[in-house]
Amino acid sequence: MIPFSPRAVSKDLLSELPERSRHVLVERFGLGPKGISRTLDSIGKEYGITRERIRQIENHGVSLVRESSKYAEHSAELNDLKSALHSLGALLSNETILSEIAGEKDRNHVVFILTVGHQFTDRRESNDFHARWHTDEQLADQVERALMNLAESIDADRLTPEEEFMQIFAKALRQEGIKNRPTDVLTRWLVISKRIGRNPLGEWGRADSPHVRIKNTRDFAYLTLRRHGSPMHFTEVAKSIKNLFSRDANPATTHNELIKDNRFVLVGRGLYALKEWGYQPGVVRDVIKLILEREGALTREEIIDRVRRERYVKDATISANLQNSIFVRLPDGRHSLVK
Repeated sequence: MIPFSPRAVSKDLLSELPERSRHVLVERFGLGPKGISRTLDSIGKEYGITRERIRQIENHGVSLVRESSKYAEHSAELNDLKSALHSLGALLSNETILSEIAGEKDRNHVVFILTVGHQFTDRRESNDFHARWHTDEQLADQVERALMNLAESIDADRLTPEEEFMQIFAKALRQEGIKNRPTDVLTRWLVISKRIGRNPLGEWGRADSPHVRIKNTRDFAYLTLRRHGSPMHFTEVAKSIKNLFSRDANPATTHNELIKDNRFVLVGRGLYALKEWGYQPGVVRDVIKLILEREGALTREEIIDRVRRERYVKDATISANLQNSIFVRLPDGRHSLVK
């Protein structure tokens, strides 16, 4: 938080302006009692002039504030705000500034002060970055290049624990000449990027990955199984989704969603694992077929051993599947695929 009242400062900065300029700025930035900002079109209709003319009045009003005696009188507060931004990282998303510096009722006033303050430069939202402010042009360029390089290097489906990801980002920053920044600053820089994201379990990856941008029960189930680290019954998956994410998950719905998604493999009666753990999709017969294709003829015991690594089923179930017509028992007792 900053050691001054943004509302008091913005009110004073506006006090020397002509009535129309002051009114346009109050309405555009939402500095009135209701805290609601208005569009150029809305204000233009009020005055019977074009939206472009309102934009000109707005820009001129900002210039008048910067040239006023009140602006000079509040240099200490502007420097306090600059110090606050610098301590947080000097390059911050608009959302980070508003959440970490300003109270709920002061947010529009902080944006106004940032806009009129010559110490602050905004960069508009783009395909790669959220709207942001900085107090150091060179640093902003370096951080954004590091973020772009980092985003390019991330595999589409890879999730990385936070501590490891911070080390990877720190390396990307060092390549741009930035060293030894604390983790909280790195986190504030990371959230500037639209291409990098963090899931509810604190793991980082590509923002467009379903493992990061969680949309549905399947995605929550994936994170649940990944956190658990071993196969789970669908009823347990549903319970864990509730415990981990405070999200209701119906067991039957969870079961149906897992069946549809190729990230999951049914490895037993109602028991699911992640395909990325090495489990092969398909029923027991399919698993036996893949094993024999890979390893050639095997004894019954060897087949049971291999299948049990893939499926949580009884030995009798595996033996019963060996009776299928796609398999043949050789004279030496081993089993093979029918040629």
